[in-house]
Amino acid sequence: MTQQSAQDRWEQRTQRPLLGLAVAFAVAYAVPIVWPAAGREVTDWCTAVEWAVWGLFALDYLVRLALTERRREFVRTHWLDLCAVLLPLIQPMRLLRLVSTLLLVGQRARIAPQIRLTTYVVGAVVALLMFGSLAVLSVERESADGNIKTLGDALWWSFTTMTTVGYGDHAPTTGLGRVIAVGLMLSGIALLGVVTANIAAWFISRFESDDVEERRQTAAIEALAEEVRALRAQVAALSESASMSASASGSAAGKIPHQAAATEDQLS
Repeated sequence: MTQQSAQDRWEQRTQRPLLGLAVAFAVAYAVPIVWPAAGREVTDWCTAVEWAVWGLFALDYLVRLALTERRREFVRTHWLDLCAVLLPLIQPMRLLRLVSTLLLVGQRARIAPQIRLTTYVVGAVVALLMFGSLAVLSVERESADGNIKTLGDALWWSFTTMTTVGYGDHAPTTGLGRVIAVGLMLSGIALLGVVTANIAAWFISRFESDDVEERRQTAAIEALAEEVRALRAQVAALSESASMSASASGSAAGKIPHQAAATEDQLS
């Protein structure tokens, strides 16, 4: 049994706490948007929670980098984590903190062995739908020409955008809103491709398992038929041997009376 490295132990121990922090980030991000009448104090607390969660994810990246033995390879293979850590430092925008936190959560969820692909895909769909709605609502609500003014409008728009339906009754009018729309479109296409590929892989695996079972049964039948043929050959050989033994015994029994008769003639 191979011994776990310090990095693996750290990732296993921090998996659930980081997911809990991601939930706290989601709540802190949603409250000022869903509750626009919230006071300054509530908004400041939510902003502090967002930065704190991002900071803890950044600390997690630094700890994993320190625990690994091959730091250059870690940076090269976890470049997306590094970009997510550095992204909010470029410009203090809530949307950048949102994108970076989603990327970090996604990367940590992928390496968790207990999280299956179906759970990951469903979670990604729900997260993109929710955060896409909140993000577009935050940038479109104050737009003079915008028609996404409520959370219901934003959810409907996000759903139709992710599914690439696009009814056109709601659409972003600002530049940042259109950037969010492009991200949702690409994400929806990618997730749809993942779901389609997994459904196809499931059918292929079922067909392959049925084919393997059929080949196994065919091989078993052929082996049984070969055994039957071998038994028939043995039975035929034994029958032939028994017939030859019986014939030999009959010939020997027929010679005895003739020899007795000849002996009597000689005596007389």
